Amino acid sequence: MSQEARESFFAPVRGSLAAIVVLSLIGAVSSVVPFVAIVELARTLLPALSGASVDAGRVWVIVLVAVIALFVSAGTAFGAGAVGHFADARLQLSLRQRIVRHLQRLPLGWFDQRSSGTVRKLVESDVTALHQLVAHTIQELLTALAVPVIGLAYLFAVQWQMALAALLPLVVAMILFPVLMRGSEEKYRQYDAATAALAGATVEFVQGIAVVKRFGQLGRSHRRYRDATTRYVRFVGEWTAETAVAFTIIEVLTSPVVVLVWLLAAGYWLVSSGAATPIDVLPGLLLGLGLTAPLMKLGSSGQFLRNATKAQQSLAAFFALPPVSQPDRPISPAGHDISLAEVSFGYDPDHRVLHEIAAACAPGTVTALVGASGSGKSTLARLLPRFYDVDAGRVAIGAADVRQIAGSELYRTVGFVFQDVQLLRTSLRDNIRLTRPDATDAEVEAAAKAAQIHDRILRFPRGYDAVVGEDANLSGGEAQRVTIARALLADTPILVLDEATAFADPDSEAAIQRALSTLAADRTVLVIAHRLHTITGADQILVLDHGRLVERGSHDELVAAGGRYAGMWADYQRNHARSLPEGAAS
Repeated sequence: MSQEARESFFAPVRGSLAAIVVLSLIGAVSSVVPFVAIVELARTLLPALSGASVDAGRVWVIVLVAVIALFVSAGTAFGAGAVGHFADARLQLSLRQRIVRHLQRLPLGWFDQRSSGTVRKLVESDVTALHQLVAHTIQELLTALAVPVIGLAYLFAVQWQMALAALLPLVVAMILFPVLMRGSEEKYRQYDAATAALAGATVEFVQGIAVVKRFGQLGRSHRRYRDATTRYVRFVGEWTAETAVAFTIIEVLTSPVVVLVWLLAAGYWLVSSGAATPIDVLPGLLLGLGLTAPLMKLGSSGQFLRNATKAQQSLAAFFALPPVSQPDRPISPAGHDISLAEVSFGYDPDHRVLHEIAAACAPGTVTALVGASGSGKSTLARLLPRFYDVDAGRVAIGAADVRQIAGSELYRTVGFVFQDVQLLRTSLRDNIRLTRPDATDAEVEAAAKAAQIHDRILRFPRGYDAVVGEDANLSGGEAQRVTIARALLADTPILVLDEATAFADPDSEAAIQRALSTLAADRTVLVIAHRLHTITGADQILVLDHGRLVERGSHDELVAAGGRYAGMWADYQRNHARSLPEGAAS
């Protein structure tokens, strides 16, 4: 992540981050002062043991300074924490707003290739993971570095031998830590993979448990979950075993008890050898104990820091995605005809999906796209509403290149109903008027009636106010008819239908077909279907094969031509007849 991107990333809270730095440094200094005050107080009061007078004024000054330092230390710690959490809240708000703005500018194809979980991870998980980075890490990092540095500086100033003794546990820990972290990058990658595999197996097992129990396959379904769990446990156990020795040594050497014993031994040796007096070793005993704790606390936050860093990288990569281009001088389409001029497209430079396709769709006609799976039908249909932009050639509406039409006007012109139904967890009424939030209840109900879903909605206890996923549970065909009602309400003059009946049962398919007939009336329609009987009445049929347009014409013309479409139609009729009950075809 570049320095410029990082600065932009944290720009909304830059002032707060500076305040956290200042408060943390003040807090680190003030946290050492009470220990220094104890030493100086001991130096001042020690002569009283031999009957000498004590400077009472100096004693009270030392006590006052210690008390003030304690309050400053507590106050700055609280202040840095408060500023960090407020900054975290502002940063999360800023990032979520920025994510939403960027989502609005991305091409629709980005969503087509990703699940809702991807967006949820960005908006929720990644943004939340930065909490540790902003609210805690800066303060902890500065404290972990500043306290030992200040403490050691004071120790070297008053008794350098005890300073070296206090430094030794830190040096040993820093030597062993690289051993502990050896190969950690690869291990973390394996850990992420094991975690993802376990999560996927768990979701699959839970979601499919009803089906597998019904068909007596519980053992097979459970086996994948059990195997994923076993692999995860084995990996974690092996990794723990590999690092246990080094981790235990570091923990023991930096523990307060071991450090205290070591410092007492060093102090005793210095005093017994005459190199120092008991009062000289006191600073080392007091401050030496506080050198390792901040660093160990920071080490324990390593996983949180790693998650925050990964989230930051994920968000940075998301913000680096190029938005869909917007015209500087948008133009309006002069009509509702569609033209494809030598259109070529590929999802990546090395793999072209569509090759030099040229076709035209007259206003008010139905054009069907057919072909084998992978022939490019869906890709071609998605070029019209700019899910993707062509690599070469031109897609135009009313002589206007779709790339030169303003986004808002393009989606007022082109509507689409795809087989992958998307309903929001809100009321059925709001789901239908998603494309027209200002639509009246009467208009919503009229669209639902035309989509053959009105009567089904009224059977819910709350009718149109029933919430999808709560008190409105719809079948696939019913959900499809809700999206058709949404498209009817939008009333766009051009419509793209991508296998709208692919997964519908016969009853739902009949209702969907009636709804689609209403929807397609007087519109320019581009439709994709594997069920060839649904498009026999299309004005023209475009036959695709490996991304190339190989035939065009009406159903009767193509059947008579005896080409690829005629073979597809013959195969379809044979398969359809085979699937009918005996005697039904007569």
